[in-house]
Amino acid sequence: MPRPSTALLTDRYELTMLQAALADGTARRRCVFEVFSRRLPPGRRYGVVAGTGRVLEALADFRFGEEELSFLSRHGVVDTDTLRWLEGYRFGGSITGYPEGETFLPGSPVMVVEGTFAEALLLETLVLSVLNYDSAVASAASRMTSAAVDRPCLEMGSRRAHELAAVAAARAAVVAGFAGTSNLEAGRRYGLRTIGTAAHSYTLLHDDERAAFRAQVAAQGVGTTLLVDTYDVPQGVRNAVEVAGPGLGAVRLDSGDLTQLAQEVREQLDALGATGTRIVVSSDLDEFAIAALAVAPVDSYGVGTSVVTGSGAPTCGMVYKLVAREGADGSLLPVAKASAKKGSVGGRKTAARRLDGEGRAVEEVVVTGRDEAVATWSPHDPALRPLLVPLVTDGAVDPRWTGESGVQTAVERHRRSRAELPRGARRLSHGDPAIPTVTLRLE
Repeated sequence: MPRPSTALLTDRYELTMLQAALADGTARRRCVFEVFSRRLPPGRRYGVVAGTGRVLEALADFRFGEEELSFLSRHGVVDTDTLRWLEGYRFGGSITGYPEGETFLPGSPVMVVEGTFAEALLLETLVLSVLNYDSAVASAASRMTSAAVDRPCLEMGSRRAHELAAVAAARAAVVAGFAGTSNLEAGRRYGLRTIGTAAHSYTLLHDDERAAFRAQVAAQGVGTTLLVDTYDVPQGVRNAVEVAGPGLGAVRLDSGDLTQLAQEVREQLDALGATGTRIVVSSDLDEFAIAALAVAPVDSYGVGTSVVTGSGAPTCGMVYKLVAREGADGSLLPVAKASAKKGSVGGRKTAARRLDGEGRAVEEVVVTGRDEAVATWSPHDPALRPLLVPLVTDGAVDPRWTGESGVQTAVERHRRSRAELPRGARRLSHGDPAIPTVTLRLE
């Protein structure tokens, strides 16, 4: 069964612009579009690129079939000549970008799309909708895993998001260091570890808490996690250990003063001989709550609403701007938007990160200038780490960045990228971006 087309996951004005450009002959001009964020959300020191693999997977299905063309025709979106052009649409250009999992700063050229105006224009809405959401989730998730230090974070936010966004959020959270997700579709699609045992409704279903715990242990084994705060927490802990024995895998706390409760429950578990039983906490956690729990005897964190909504920053504010177009002589000319507070910098760009002698990042270096020089630039300075990699070449997607292997590559990329940021980058307080951005101009 063919996968559904992604071609109509776009805005109408992309197609009306296409029609006009086809009519006046400019649609075939070679162009360069750039994705970047003008600023980070308040309080953020860095962002995390996520969703790149999903963009590339969606690109393979960006086709205008009979159903899509019929819809456009019935509603008079574009004319017959444009429909005919769309029927044969295949992106044949090239895309470079920051690898998924890489950290970014304001002005970082996180993705560069090159092709004719017509073929590159049509990707704008799809690229932005994926990157803005996934990167927002990953940026929030990175703050959470940073605050958790070595304690695992588990994604449990499916019920707080659109059903398809929940899958994307689970993937993005894992890219930024989460150890697993409750979402089974994300587990199936991307090979993620799935987690989850029982909710309060399961306990309430039974005649008493002990009966619920006995049934759960019988079904899942003593390594399961028992939710002990449906009624009275101390009694719940006693019931859990009496039913499962001292080898009980974990107990979960989902309400109350988690710092105090965790301390009391740890002491109670130890007194009952369940010294190896872990404590999992949930209940509207975000990066600030996780940081506050650092002193508590907690073993892992279950995070829901905050991670799937970007913890107060549900978008990264990324934009997709035309920065160069073909001139009369065939060369690429820089173009820029000059609107107040919404300006752009013309010309093709690439980027590198400058590292000090200890391998810590000290600058984000954005390279611009003469097009041919930027397109072929490679740093000779060993302190500069190049940031952009090929993602699509002449329409062919590099498979390294997609599927299950792409997620694992992104996980490792984020681990290394975040580790090289200055130590102050992990502070949750308001402040400047982790490192300054400077411009290197090539002539």
